[in-house]
Amino acid sequence: MDSPHGAAVTAEDLGLKGPRGWAFRGVTFSAGPGSLIAVEGPSGSGRTCLLLALTGRMRSTEGHAETGGLRLPRRAAAVRRIAALGPVPGVSELDPAFTVAEHLRERALLQRRFDGSLRALLRPRHERVATARARIDTALAAAGLDPATLPKAERTSVRDLERLEALRLSLALALIGRPRLLAVDDADLKLSDAERTEAWELLRSLTADGTTVLAVCSQAPADAVVVRTGTTPAEHAGLTDAAEPADLMDDEGTADAFAETGRS
Repeated sequence: MDSPHGAAVTAEDLGLKGPRGWAFRGVTFSAGPGSLIAVEGPSGSGRTCLLLALTGRMRSTEGHAETGGLRLPRRAAAVRRIAALGPVPGVSELDPAFTVAEHLRERALLQRRFDGSLRALLRPRHERVATARARIDTALAAAGLDPATLPKAERTSVRDLERLEALRLSLALALIGRPRLLAVDDADLKLSDAERTEAWELLRSLTADGTTVLAVCSQAPADAVVVRTGTTPAEHAGLTDAAEPADLMDDEGTADAFAETGRS
């Protein structure tokens, strides 16, 4: 496939207030297409809420942002069509009981259902299968995951994957949709120093191919556009208490409670 053109992402005094107070507030930054954007801060400081707001999944309450030239929160539905979620706990997690093949097949079917043209849907079955397989293989290659190296190849269950392998699978699933923006939560969580270096190299490779990457982390790499949340102890304490925003939106644009307290 052709490399997607990354989405520029900007925010000006962006804030999100939930039932218990501010999840984040006063976020201002600008990043061009194909940037590596690192949302850095302690757990509970509003990082995940910011990621969801910038990808059109959560409604901000003050300030404004733009993703791919689409103003948020007004154009949230359009942003969701160009921004894909990698691993986000509680929102887009892998099913540990599924195999790698089942996850890939399900995502390819969903992609064809929601994004395929009528003409594509009417093509012969063997052509549709070949197209889906090619898209899967391209996404796996971009994510650096070779199923042949797994214990049972594509029949390996998610529960048997190492942390970095699971991250690669999540990224591959997101890349099947050819997003302009790819968002990753907890990019460096539970990784060794060597694995953390490998993960950042992987994310950089995606930006080199043209995709903008937005990654939540505890420590940002030096070459990223860094956006910090909860930068002072007092601010962090306030955000932790407030981390219960109520406007998580599904792919149909409806709102649901994001009630898992302590979410970053």
